[in-house]
Amino acid sequence: MRARSALVYTVLRLLAFLVPLGVLLLFPIFRELPWLAAVFAALIGLSLSLLFLRRPLDQVTGDLADRREARRAAHRRTAAEADADAEDAAVDATRDERPDTAR
Repeated sequence: MRARSALVYTVLRLLAFLVPLGVLLLFPIFRELPWLAAVFAALIGLSLSLLFLRRPLDQVTGDLADRREARRAAHRRTAAEADADAEDAAVDATRDERPDTAR
């Protein structure tokens, strides 16, 4: 995964929450009820991220999917190599046990 795309997405999501929170805390009613300002800021941040952060989210999820597929391919390759090695060992063991009558 490219760390840059995940970092950009994380920073943008934090800004989508912190900027509305700061603006809401300027109002007197939200100074008395800061938890309400946090709830509204979370809703605003969620809305903003759904509307404007689709491309960074797609990059992050695409990078995660590529990374997962690379791990699976490496695991499949390793499992196939181990299976082939076990088969070779079994064939070699049967050859060693047979008497050599062809000579």
